Amino acid sequence: MSVFQDIYDVIVVGGGHAGSEAAAASANIGSKTLLITMSLQNIAQMSCNPAMGGIAKGQIVREIDALGGYSGMVSDKTAIQFKMLNKSKGPAMWSPRVQSDRMRFAEEWRLKLEQTENLDFYQDTVDGLIIENEKIIGVKTNLGLEIMSKSVVITAGTFLNGLIHIGDKTFGGGRAGEKASTGITEDLIKQGFTSGRMKTGTPPRVDGRSLDYSKMIEQPGDEFPEKFSYSDKTKPLKKQRSCYMTYTSQDVHDLLRTGFDRSPMFNGRIKSLGPRYCPSIEDKIDRFATKDKHQLFIEPEGWDTVEVYVNGFSTSLPEDIQAKALRKVAGFENVKFFRFGYAIEYDFFQPTQLKHTLETKLIDGLFFAGQINGTTGYEEAAAQGLMAGINAALKVQEKQPFLLKRNEAYIGVLIDDLITKGTEEPYRMFTSRAEYRTLLRQDNADLRLTPKAYELGLVSKKRLDRVIEKQEKTEAFVAFLKTTSVKPEDINQILKDKDSAEISQSMKMFKIAARPQLDFNDVRQFPGVNDFIIDNNIDNEIIEQTEIHVKYAGYIEKEKNNADKLSRLENIFIPSNFDYTKVKSLSYEAREKLSNIQPTSISQASRISGVSPSDVSVLLVYMGR
Repeated sequence: MSVFQDIYDVIVVGGGHAGSEAAAASANIGSKTLLITMSLQNIAQMSCNPAMGGIAKGQIVREIDALGGYSGMVSDKTAIQFKMLNKSKGPAMWSPRVQSDRMRFAEEWRLKLEQTENLDFYQDTVDGLIIENEKIIGVKTNLGLEIMSKSVVITAGTFLNGLIHIGDKTFGGGRAGEKASTGITEDLIKQGFTSGRMKTGTPPRVDGRSLDYSKMIEQPGDEFPEKFSYSDKTKPLKKQRSCYMTYTSQDVHDLLRTGFDRSPMFNGRIKSLGPRYCPSIEDKIDRFATKDKHQLFIEPEGWDTVEVYVNGFSTSLPEDIQAKALRKVAGFENVKFFRFGYAIEYDFFQPTQLKHTLETKLIDGLFFAGQINGTTGYEEAAAQGLMAGINAALKVQEKQPFLLKRNEAYIGVLIDDLITKGTEEPYRMFTSRAEYRTLLRQDNADLRLTPKAYELGLVSKKRLDRVIEKQEKTEAFVAFLKTTSVKPEDINQILKDKDSAEISQSMKMFKIAARPQLDFNDVRQFPGVNDFIIDNNIDNEIIEQTEIHVKYAGYIEKEKNNADKLSRLENIFIPSNFDYTKVKSLSYEAREKLSNIQPTSISQASRISGVSPSDVSVLLVYMGR
């Protein structure tokens, strides 16, 4: 008899950000779930920088939270600093970010998961998959155990045949101090999957007591910090820790160059591509040779620890070069190292081998999430884990899959980009990737996604009611401004003080409030507005929503119209296993790409690289449109 008496509904392989969200989602939907990880002490470990969110990534965390995931709540409970980035730009660009307490982040994640019903844990390494008749039925572990399951989600991060590089030294590992995972890649290749290699890197960690912060520029958090989660179970920070900024110099660059011949990136030992938008320090010096300095952000790892993360100094150069160069940086003259930076190479699988659910096309019931799909970043991984966990559970329960479109969420953009276009380098989310980013703001993720999460059983009725109340109060406030007029004598002094044109006759408040010179502190001075806010218990979140609707109404309406056009193409479905070779009017490249990716709709087909507008027209004619 097996040590494990149960046949699980879902097994999640790997306990990083993707695996943690996958396990939580699957269990919360009601599926009997097992999370297998090499180390229960390192669940949701922040392998790189101790932070969540940032440009576009903050929007993803808000979406995860709105869908009932845990990343937002854990970030709030373990934050040491909060910043809303890009506040000087339009609301589509506002992006929340927190510095986290690294140790408490992992601890809080583990405690959250242990409090989740339907979720079991097992510490071991998975080194094989049990597949019968192109269907996953379980996994094999390093101890020789076979654990049966109706579906499996692989979230292996950087561990699949991981190789760590520091200078001319190379050794197996999935993360500093942890061994690599072998066997899974080999099993998948036997099943016909195509794999590749990617790389990423991490900076040194240093002793904060050895730094001279007086030579750096302080970077405090926001004066009035917000929070990630829409849940009322977390609160904004009352106190914060500062980060600091300093710069490299020409002396630093010259020292680093002396080690280039021993760098695995330059001497050919690393052939795989790293993340374009998070380059190593040696990459920056090589690619931007005319720049005489680069920013470094000095980030504390927690409330009480002295460990510090040197953001911007990712490197795989030899230890002696790292030490000599960093000691030439202002404030680092006497730096002591906790550990040196390193690069890591690992296996990934082209995500074009997946369906929109993140289930593989080749093996029924097998799902991939996170860096195995060629992405980089905690947030991108967590989003995929959430979606894979949801869909693995729904598949076992024989329910309809849960999909998000490009006009519904950044998560929808992320997954559609991956499975439609694939990736040749670690994929990172940016606001520019989302063509409907005015609709996909961080402030309205709950309005967009929490009703969907409620239908899945991932959030409570109480939480849904709060979202409905927010929607109704925002609409009521907007309606009040649209229907209420203001007289010149009541408003012109305010307009004059703000260098805005005075009015000569009564005008609706909505039109005046939309003026760029005015903010809602000015609008509150309009007759009756403050009384409306007090009488209707309007909080700051609703005021912000109302202001965005007033000031960006034209942009929002335009994007909604464009999204409606997209939806029409999304609803023109292509039959599964459609034979594109029969459509002779398609270009050769289009036939090849369409046959490989097998898009589910005309809209998805139109986004495939190599499929031209004329190819789309041919398909529309062929589908009777």
